[in-house]
Amino acid sequence: MTDPGAASPDIHSEYSRRLALHEAARARWDRLDARTADARLVAFVAALALGGFVYYASDRASWWWLAAPLGALLALLLVHEPIRRRADRAARTIEFYKRGLARLEDRWAGTGATGEDFLDLEHPYAADLDVFGVGSLFERLCTARTRSGEETLAWWLLNPASPEDVAARQEAVIELRPKLDLREDLELLGADVRSGVDPAALSAWGEEPAVFPNRGVRIVAAALAAVGALALANWLRALALANWHLVLDTPEFLLLVLVLAIEGAFAKLLEKRADAVLKQVDDRGRDLTVLAGLLDRLEREPLDAALSRSIRGKLETDGRPASERIRRLGRLLHLLDTRDNQFFLPFALVLLWRTQLAMRIDAWRAENGPRIAEWLSAAGEFEALCALAAYAAENPEDAFPELVAGPTRFEAEGLGHPLVPRVVCVTNDVALGDDVRAMVVSGSNMSGKSTLLRSVGVAAVMAQAGAPVRARRLTLSPLAVGATLRVQDSLQAGRSRFYAEITRVRRIVDVTAGPVPLLFLLDELFSGTNSHDRRVGAEAVVRGLLDRGAIGLLTTHDLALADIVAGLGPQTRNVHFEDRFEDGEMRFDYRMRPGVVTHSNALALMRAVGLEV
Repeated sequence: MTDPGAASPDIHSEYSRRLALHEAARARWDRLDARTADARLVAFVAALALGGFVYYASDRASWWWLAAPLGALLALLLVHEPIRRRADRAARTIEFYKRGLARLEDRWAGTGATGEDFLDLEHPYAADLDVFGVGSLFERLCTARTRSGEETLAWWLLNPASPEDVAARQEAVIELRPKLDLREDLELLGADVRSGVDPAALSAWGEEPAVFPNRGVRIVAAALAAVGALALANWLRALALANWHLVLDTPEFLLLVLVLAIEGAFAKLLEKRADAVLKQVDDRGRDLTVLAGLLDRLEREPLDAALSRSIRGKLETDGRPASERIRRLGRLLHLLDTRDNQFFLPFALVLLWRTQLAMRIDAWRAENGPRIAEWLSAAGEFEALCALAAYAAENPEDAFPELVAGPTRFEAEGLGHPLVPRVVCVTNDVALGDDVRAMVVSGSNMSGKSTLLRSVGVAAVMAQAGAPVRARRLTLSPLAVGATLRVQDSLQAGRSRFYAEITRVRRIVDVTAGPVPLLFLLDELFSGTNSHDRRVGAEAVVRGLLDRGAIGLLTTHDLALADIVAGLGPQTRNVHFEDRFEDGEMRFDYRMRPGVVTHSNALALMRAVGLEV
């Protein structure tokens, strides 16, 4: 399936244009920031000097003279922080476009999220295909700024999706591909979420049971607060009638004392439960208010793709969006903060302010808390789609593959590796299916055999994640990928490389018992044993995999191993990569050719480096 959209604009030029605009904006805001800081200092010094003059010349000056410099200082204090925020936003936007240009210019390795904490060495292909780590597929793809977005993208790369899910993701990615403004906003808002939100703690807080499950307690608290307010108003009215002479033995005052005593006892009875609600709400509530900005941006973006609408539907409950619900919690937290105002404190005591707000916050959590994990998941899924959309926008020549149910196959035209710079990336056609189910790839070291295996594996992984692939065309059936490109020995576990390899091959063979056919990628199979055992073992393993419906590739630089094709039947082919030794250097063209490689330059290379052979 080729890219159905119109030709993309020059994304490099657009990134460069926007980078220049934001660098100019950053310079303007920095200058304004410096001038505002200087003006604040001038206003402060002027107020100080004028205050001294008024103090020592009070007979000739009025303290009202301070109104102008103090007013100016207050105004400058109010405008300075927004200026700093705008300068910071411009700086973060500059970094966004610099990272984009680094990806376009193949300078991205080591600059992004590596996802190494998602790496499972027992996974059938994650380590072998460089899915995670510095310079990995994850680092190239990941533009997510939240932990949830990274987790979703990692899950998609590790767990192939069904054809229906892949089609839905492709539709969403194609719609999101031109939305650069959206990706810029998500970069800025997502960075705030990443630095200010602990997803696991936030989800756990939302799942905690209600502390005040009984609605009757909340009604009693509201009733006591209402009675307290009436008692306080009645006493204040009595004071006004008495010309504000404090009289402590009036019925109004005694009634107020009685109500306050009852309220105090009620608040003390519920104090531990209120503490349980409020001890975490400062952190978790602030986390949510940061998340609300990101969710609000997602809710406002007009989208038509079915998957995008489904994700946005997770952010709505009973017609109310998640951001609105979170803002309601934010208002409760703001009201809670007013209890620290010394002028409001007496009224807060009468109104059972702390207890009532603890109950309201607990009720909010009981209603909305179980949805927090879903909100985070929806934001993460949307970020993962935007990451794939960014890759699609930055690589308009890459095709969206066609994932189809039916006979097992992998058919690619112009297949390359997405981590190899496009200017030096050599592509090849690979067709595995009914006619050819396995290829034995021969050639010298560095000739391109392992890169071919990685290209096939990465294409299958990206295709089944919903991303475009480095190919002119790719059609494949659902495939479970298994590879042996990075088998390592283990001194701690007491395992040799050969034992680690046969253990890995055993696990790959076990994959064939699953519902999805296997795509095997076996690099230099059984190279740790003698030539006879290697040939017999390799032929038996490949025959067993083919009998179980698998397809795949096997590489070797041992020409004797290429002979196993004769014993595997007509659905197996020999292909090879050539090299030549010129002017003291090995030269490769990385083109796959039919048949077995006919020569070896290993001895010539040994002699070239000074070995006497």
